[in-house]
Amino acid sequence: MQVTPQVEKLVEVIDGLMARDELQKKLDLTDRENFRNNYIIPALKSGLIEMTIPDKPKSKNQKYRLTTKGNEYKKTGRTGS
Repeated sequence: MQVTPQVEKLVEVIDGLMARDELQKKLDLTDRENFRNNYIIPALKSGLIEMTIPDKPKSKNQKYRLTTKGNEYKKTGRTGS
């Protein structure tokens, strides 16, 4: 599986549970739609991150965290698949 540079950056900055706005600030990004389409969605599809409230993806309380696969990728730079 190929991981885009955007997803790599996202995985690098996630620390514990983080909200979308926190992640955007850490990555110095202002465009919400660009962030969602180029960072969040590909990272979710690749299984590197997960939502804390998957049944309500648009919840104002939504946060993101690394999965086991995401933690492994952060340590080694590889997905293992």
